[in-house]
Amino acid sequence: MIELQSTKNDSPKLSICIATYNRGKFIGETLDFILSQMEPGVDIVVVDGASPDNTSEVMAKYISRYPEIHYYREQENSGIDRDYDKAVEYADGQYCWLMTDDDLMKPGAVKRVLSAVSNHVDMVVVDVEIRNADMSVKLRESVLKLDADRVYAKGEHESFFVDVANHLSFIGCVIIRRDYWLSRDRSSYYGTAFIHVGVIFQHPPPEFIRVISESLVIIRYGNAMWTPRAFDIWMFRWPKLVWSFPDFSENAKRSVCPYEPWRKIKYVFYYRAKGAYSITEFKKYFSGKKNNITKFVLFAIAIFPATLANLLSVVYVMVVYTLKNKPGRLTIYDLSLCRNASWLCRFLIRRW
Repeated sequence: MIELQSTKNDSPKLSICIATYNRGKFIGETLDFILSQMEPGVDIVVVDGASPDNTSEVMAKYISRYPEIHYYREQENSGIDRDYDKAVEYADGQYCWLMTDDDLMKPGAVKRVLSAVSNHVDMVVVDVEIRNADMSVKLRESVLKLDADRVYAKGEHESFFVDVANHLSFIGCVIIRRDYWLSRDRSSYYGTAFIHVGVIFQHPPPEFIRVISESLVIIRYGNAMWTPRAFDIWMFRWPKLVWSFPDFSENAKRSVCPYEPWRKIKYVFYYRAKGAYSITEFKKYFSGKKNNITKFVLFAIAIFPATLANLLSVVYVMVVYTLKNKPGRLTIYDLSLCRNASWLCRFLIRRW
């Protein structure tokens, strides 16, 4: 590890911790939005997992101008989970905001979080707004859709788990007390893609959590590094993690995600429509299973024409979400991103 900026504030209240890899195109804008609202007692820690792109050149311009930025370039890439852990280890703040490297903080976000962490909470969770990859279209104004801030005290961990666990799959919504993070098991969650979720929900769960109802972060949707591994992440890694926590009932875990989501045919078909499930995934995950109806159906979906699957899924979402008066813009956008989306599909989306 090479530290390229060493002058630090004395005991900052909040360290904004960013783990980055190959985001030279985006991290400058992310830093600009943070720097425009810096407060006394706040610094920024950036851990670069040996990016082969121009990230180091971009960061060199920032650390020469902003002493509150502390940039650590690793000699090799050790994965997103380990890099976030390193960022918290390198930080000096009482609280650490686990910020992403391509999303944007809304104006006033830092001040709002500083006011929320003043009462010695274990962690703070913020709501988010979701936009498309170039930030030009708002896909969802809020994910949590709360009318007011909410506090979960000791003994309310299951309610927090049910209400917020899925939202926590986005790491940028988490602000956590640094000493609390360091006191927890982290290494067991390296490679899960969700180290923060493991830190939060392992035994014993946190006792005092504040959830801010305002959307303080804008997500650049469709730009995630693990998008090509979406089937593996959401069908296997995420449910395995969710169902591993001992302090929550099966009903609570089931409300977050099924134990084996791949058994739900509509889920697998949706990933076929997105181009994330094919004969390659079938052979990797299911070819060794016993011959039964489920295996046959999974094989049939794997060879089903992907473009037709995409079109059928788009029509289904349009009809069902219209009848139920539910917002389906994010799902439609998701389906339109992939290479399977035909001109007819995109035409229907524009007209919807």
